[in-house]
Amino acid sequence: MITTLVYGFTIGGILYILSIGLSLTFGSMRIVNFAHALVYTTGAYFLVVALRTLGLGFLPAAAVATVAVLPIAAGIERFIIRRLYGESLDYAIIATYAVLLIGVDLIKWVFGATPIPLSDPIGRDVGLFGISFPLYRLMIIALAISIHGGLYLFFKRTIVGKIVVAGLEDKDAVRSLGIDVDRYFAIVFLVGSGLAALGGVLYAPITSVHPYMGFQVLLICFAVVIVGGMGSLHGTFLASFALGMVIAITGRYWGPAAETMVYAVMAVVLIFKPLDV
Repeated sequence: MITTLVYGFTIGGILYILSIGLSLTFGSMRIVNFAHALVYTTGAYFLVVALRTLGLGFLPAAAVATVAVLPIAAGIERFIIRRLYGESLDYAIIATYAVLLIGVDLIKWVFGATPIPLSDPIGRDVGLFGISFPLYRLMIIALAISIHGGLYLFFKRTIVGKIVVAGLEDKDAVRSLGIDVDRYFAIVFLVGSGLAALGGVLYAPITSVHPYMGFQVLLICFAVVIVGGMGSLHGTFLASFALGMVIAITGRYWGPAAETMVYAVMAVVLIFKPLDV
C-alpha cells in the first residue's frame, strides 16, 4: 500500500506541474487551452533530442528542453491565444485544439509515431519503511512541492505576481489603473507553458514518449483545474495530489476504472459547485 501511495504522490506532482499553468490561464483569460498538451509533448521530445542527439546529461537536457519550448509557447500566445481574449469559449476550444492536432502531426512527421522509451535518469532506490522506492519519483514529489512554494512567494511577494492576482479577482479594475494586465497574463502563460514542458520532461522516463502522450493527461488536467478551482494556486495543488491518489488507489484494486474515478470526482464537484464561466 505504501508503494501505491508513493505512486499516487508522484502522479499528483506531475499533475500539479502540468495543471497550474492551465489553471491560471483558465482562471484569468477564460481560455480553454488544449495546446497546453502540445507544449507538454514537445518538452518530452526535446528531451529526447537533447539526450540522444546532443549527448547531454539528464539535468542539462531537461533545462534545454524546457527553455526550447518557450518560443513555441510564446508564438501560440501571441498569434492564437491573444486573439481569443474576451471571445466565446467555443472559439478557444476549436482554435487551440486545432493547434494541438497540427502540432501532433508535425511531431509524427519529424519523429515518427513509434514510442520512444527512456530509462530512469537516476537509477537508484531508497529505503522507506522497509520498502525500496525509486529516488527519481521521490525527487519529482519534492520538486512539485518546491514549485508550489516558489509560485506562492512569486504571487505574494513580487509586483508581477500581485498584479496577476489582482487581475484574477477583477481584471477591469486593474485595467482602470492604466496597467496592461494582458501583458502580465502573457508572462504567466509562458511560466505555465514552461512548467508544462517540465512536466513532459519529468514524466518521459516514467512512461514512453509518443505523439499522443498529451491527449492522455489533458482531460485529467482539466479535471484538476475544475476540482481545485480556476486560478486557485492552493486548490490546484491539493486537487492534483488528491486526484493522483484517486488514480493510484483505484488502479491498485480496479485498473480499468482508475481514470474514470477522476471524472466521477469532478462530476461530484460540479454538482455541488457548478462551474462559473
